[in-house]
Amino acid sequence: MDWFFDIRLIDGPVYWASLVLGVAGAAYLLLPPSAVARRSWLLKVIAAAAAAFALVASIHWALINVFSVFPENIPDAVLLWVVPGVAALILVLLRIPRNTWRRRTAGLVAALLVVALSAVQINAYFGLNKTVSDLLGAALARIPTLEQELMRQPGQSDGAALRGWEPQGDVPAEGELRKAFIPGEKSGMNARDAYIYLPPAYFAKNRPALPVLVLIAGQPGGPADWLTGGALQSHLDSYAASHGGVAPVVVVPDANGSQSANTMCMDSRIAHADTYLSEDVPNWIKSTLAVDTNHRRWAAGGFSFGGTCALQLGTRHPDLFPAVLSFSGEAEPAIAKERQKTIDASFPGDPDAFNRQTPLAIMKQQRFEGSGMYLTAGKDDPEFVAYLRTLAAAATEAGFTVRAHEVEQTGHSWDTSSKRIADALDFLAERWGIVR
Repeated sequence: MDWFFDIRLIDGPVYWASLVLGVAGAAYLLLPPSAVARRSWLLKVIAAAAAAFALVASIHWALINVFSVFPENIPDAVLLWVVPGVAALILVLLRIPRNTWRRRTAGLVAALLVVALSAVQINAYFGLNKTVSDLLGAALARIPTLEQELMRQPGQSDGAALRGWEPQGDVPAEGELRKAFIPGEKSGMNARDAYIYLPPAYFAKNRPALPVLVLIAGQPGGPADWLTGGALQSHLDSYAASHGGVAPVVVVPDANGSQSANTMCMDSRIAHADTYLSEDVPNWIKSTLAVDTNHRRWAAGGFSFGGTCALQLGTRHPDLFPAVLSFSGEAEPAIAKERQKTIDASFPGDPDAFNRQTPLAIMKQQRFEGSGMYLTAGKDDPEFVAYLRTLAAAATEAGFTVRAHEVEQTGHSWDTSSKRIADALDFLAERWGIVR
């Protein structure tokens, strides 16, 4: 069954088959039923398209402005791909009274092919489920729980000096993934399992003092998204292969507790997520994993919500996370498009309590000499490009060493991390002394 789980969804035969079949389904639906005049049917097709566009736009507006399901607009490219699927379903309904059961069945199949095309294109835009395995979670289910023998042993040192380190004996060609539960002992957070990447050097007899990268996923979503959309293991394995088996130990904790929750990575009425990420998670890492406990070689990173969270950690806790990787991060945390709704949900009646915790406000009050910040946003994502430029200017003014990149031919998708993560790791390597 491995061949089935390895089938690609964002390119390759399935992607192109969905395109061909979806276009064929759309062509069938555009043909008038036998009992309807062509001109009359053309008007119905135009009406269906207009209705689909209006319906998608209205639902999107309500999700953002009324129900506050997302704090930012859904990308235009995604909304445009929803329209054909909705229009196809409307056309099927219009065809029912004029068709035999065979033609109705054919129309339904055609509509489903168009819907499948829309789904494949939307998935390709975000780049979250690259394979069938990603979609079904098959590979994630096989990741073992962190074993006792891979944990830090009592009295064990951080490891050999990293600069100039060479392995004694063989080390594996690839790193390994594990999962573990990180309890919210101080925060009270009820988090989902975290995922951990252990580089090849972690398995060496003379294990070096390895740096730590804490990564946060987007919202809605969860830690597993860094393994699927973020292709974490392949990127880190490539990095380790060119650095003698050395790469950071990467921990991907859960900052929200569920797929749809949004803690904004703050201590607020909603949750004590900042305490979880700045106390519970670091304490667990240092007591459980054989890593460098000196925070000079630690960094926080993330995508979208996670990128915003990393900025918060890097500005609120520069002693813990003196380097930040923010892929498509916002200028400040948000629950709703309307800022007041965010404040009311987290700090009702106390907007100053919220404002004081935003990265931009902190950078106006504090200097960050010696800290580093790496920023990306997709060039086709104007809202987040604006955030990037604002953050880059503020961080530079506050003393951060800043690198900012507007990524070509990408929107608000995992491509903004995949296309720049090697460079981002080099940015960290210069700070950590992993230079080869």
